[in-house]
Amino acid sequence: MRIVIALGGNALLRRGEPLTADKQRQNIKIACEQIAKVYPNNELVISHGNGPQVGLLALQGAAYKDVAPYPLDVLGAESVGMIGYMIQQELGNLVPFDVPFATLLTQVEVDKNDPAFQHPTKPIGPVYTQEEAQSLAKEKNWSIAQDGDKYRRVVPSPLPKRIFEIRPIKWLLEQGTIVICAGGGGIPTYYDEQGNLRGVEAVIDKDLCSALLADNINADLFVIATDVSAVFLNWGTPEQKAIAEASPEAMGALSFASGSMGPKVQAAINFVKATGHDAVIGSLSDILDIVKGTAGTRISAKADGIRYY
Repeated sequence: MRIVIALGGNALLRRGEPLTADKQRQNIKIACEQIAKVYPNNELVISHGNGPQVGLLALQGAAYKDVAPYPLDVLGAESVGMIGYMIQQELGNLVPFDVPFATLLTQVEVDKNDPAFQHPTKPIGPVYTQEEAQSLAKEKNWSIAQDGDKYRRVVPSPLPKRIFEIRPIKWLLEQGTIVICAGGGGIPTYYDEQGNLRGVEAVIDKDLCSALLADNINADLFVIATDVSAVFLNWGTPEQKAIAEASPEAMGALSFASGSMGPKVQAAINFVKATGHDAVIGSLSDILDIVKGTAGTRISAKADGIRYY
């Protein structure tokens, strides 16, 4: 079975943790210990977020005054190499020695006229107090938004239209390679008036891009790994309940927070509608049971309405 696993940001850096290389490696090792459980008999493609890492690189770059800060698309490429390296190494220590790995820089086409460029919403970098965030916004001309009880920088998040490296991804899979790609939602690019491909200052939603990836490579299962066991209705209230299974139509009729579960649900719906195959949102620690069909929230074309745990 060909499985795309989209790792949430918590798999790399948990909220409030220091943005150190050691901490990232520790978290990636934990994630890889789970992923290794489903490697036997399955083809694996791994995508991941990079919001905290891109934000950190931007802050580090801004500290050096003699050179203009690098644009977000370049920082995204840097972060993809760093994270892919760590995943390759940690997962490579857990699977047979002869299993090949490849981290692929993945360019993703976006529409330069996407409305997202006028309304930044994608959080990147560390969290700040309101006072810190407002001060940084004034100093660096950032857009900021509330994130729980903290604040973060937000940047445009245009929709992914096309993944340029689909052919080499397929070639690598045909050779039994574990492929790490579409990191951070891919590197946002567009064609200019002369027909040349250019990068653009934005961060594509990782889950929406991963759904497109899973569709394009004919994945049998799309897994969005997060830090909760399932999608909950009425989250955070006494009436909350976990969704076990739902049709894409029933799931689409529900409302979820745009800054957290909303894009994950939409990505899962997109994949199921495009392919007819299942998508699951759940905890990485339940990955074996997710693949078996007994954990997480499964969105399936075969489901009838909504079933709860």
